[in-house]
Amino acid sequence: MLTTYSERLPGGRHCSMMVRRGVALTLTDHSGGSNVGMLIYNAENTSERLNLPDSLKCQHTFKITKGNCLYSDMGRILCSVVEDEAGWHDATSGTCTKALLAKKNWAQTSFQQAHNEFIRNGQDSFLIELGKYNLSGKDLVANMNWFSRVDADSQGGLSLAAPYPSGTSVTLRFEMDSIVLLHSCPHPFNDSAHYPQTEVALHLSQADAVADDDLCRNSCEENVRGFINTELYYFGR
Repeated sequence: MLTTYSERLPGGRHCSMMVRRGVALTLTDHSGGSNVGMLIYNAENTSERLNLPDSLKCQHTFKITKGNCLYSDMGRILCSVVEDEAGWHDATSGTCTKALLAKKNWAQTSFQQAHNEFIRNGQDSFLIELGKYNLSGKDLVANMNWFSRVDADSQGGLSLAAPYPSGTSVTLRFEMDSIVLLHSCPHPFNDSAHYPQTEVALHLSQADAVADDDLCRNSCEENVRGFINTELYYFGR
């Protein structure tokens, strides 16, 4: 019986998995400068899914880091950030698309030309993984971008900040049984000269139980209510 599980996700790839409540998912940027796009859906009822506008609004933040939670559109907590070596992750910029990649100065390749090394975009990567769960484009919502920091200038313009170093990690504790979609395609603001070929690691383990003094639960009053809503959802099971 598995007690931990690890795998690598090369640059420009995608995957998905079921992550049970009480499980910790650690993402580690092995290359430095990685971006990991993420979507989350309630595994029991996929009409309930990640809601980043509510997650930011109720926690009065523009970034996601340790102590923050990711909410569903039903006011429940999908996962909590229990450890973070980066300090800032982007929850506002969306994902790269085929049209966006076509505007960048990157060599465009197809599967017929480059086989498994062809250039992928985040939107199509999410759509492929959604199809595995009988979901489609209408189920796309705003996504998280782990390991990407976005800064605003005095005029309100947004840009990608300097990359985090290799070995940077973030750990999420899942509070609900979730379908998790991931891709390692570049952030939409990435203007590198070449398509980034970074690598990230995924590690699953059993999380510690949520204590009364848990940082994520108590970081704001809304999170206390969010945890109670989530606990009521599983009450009696």
